[in-house]
Amino acid sequence: MHLETFIPAFLMFAVLGLVLPVILSNMSMAGRLVNPQDDRADSSEAPSEASVYDQIGGAPAMDAAVDVFYRRVLADAYVLPFFQGVDMTKQAAKQKAFLTMVTGGPHNYTGKDMREGHKHLVKMGLNDSHFDHILMHLRATLAELGVPENLIQTIIGVAESTRDDVLDR
Repeated sequence: MHLETFIPAFLMFAVLGLVLPVILSNMSMAGRLVNPQDDRADSSEAPSEASVYDQIGGAPAMDAAVDVFYRRVLADAYVLPFFQGVDMTKQAAKQKAFLTMVTGGPHNYTGKDMREGHKHLVKMGLNDSHFDHILMHLRATLAELGVPENLIQTIIGVAESTRDDVLDR
């Protein structure tokens, strides 16, 4: 895969990127990102008060989720054309910053908004079926990383809420 194809993917993922942070919960567990033995009863913070970013494991989890997600996306011939010429290193960094922000982590995202960032892709033919493919990869990434279904649903819901902006309608 070319790094130049990563930028358009990053923009698409920024919309869907809300799901990835949930994926990378606890990097210390081999093969699983979410620690099933995480007992928040001893914590002074109620589980509902913890951000999705914190629930999935913060920066290490976000890094892992974005990496797995883009590996999946760039292996999909149906959406790959939207990533041609994209610097994937920059794309991944922007995606991580965006996802961190929208999942309740530190606000360091300085990229374009969803509508502006994807307009050129819509001109290339980006449509609902492509958006659905990206959501599918996001869901699969989160499941692979062991994110609980309730968090996957939350993340997919946030990603879905960006559909009209990403598709410029």
